[in-house]
Amino acid sequence: MPSMKIRIAVGSTNPVKIAAAKAVLQRAFPPAEFFGVSVTGGVPDQPWGEAQTRLGAFNRAVNALRQTNADFGLGLEGGLVETSAGLMTCAWCALVDKTGRTGYGGGVKMLLPPAVAEAVRRNGELGPAMDRLVHQSDTKRGPGAVGILTGGLSSRQTAYEQLVAMAAAPFVTDFYQND
Repeated sequence: MPSMKIRIAVGSTNPVKIAAAKAVLQRAFPPAEFFGVSVTGGVPDQPWGEAQTRLGAFNRAVNALRQTNADFGLGLEGGLVETSAGLMTCAWCALVDKTGRTGYGGGVKMLLPPAVAEAVRRNGELGPAMDRLVHQSDTKRGPGAVGILTGGLSSRQTAYEQLVAMAAAPFVTDFYQND
């Protein structure tokens, strides 16, 4: 009997987010099928703070799951957080299954250059601020701030892959089961 394909809906049509989900979760669920869907995160376009960013990831995962009736919904949300060192990036991933079981992965902290931080504080979003910095468009669908500001040492996809792996923990080990 052929095995049923697991369907994983990513709460975004951004190819970087879909590729990050696929790069990690195809190892955990080899027969998986991945697809992106346009959903809302229910938070501002530029989330501020850990809680708002994490909520956006969760909402995207749940909305992707509801919209598609997939086996899993995955949400990735990038945000900003004020720290004593200055304005930093943050990001969260939520992975939710049909029973409501949820895994989270968060991190990707990087100090923003003063000019970018000021532009974001004035105009709202990191993506357009990075586009202006490098005179390109839609960099968030490519290397993102992470790739640009690290000079290619990392990328938005690589950073998101770590979050996806962390969010998958409750689904790939038995350590999260109640006794």
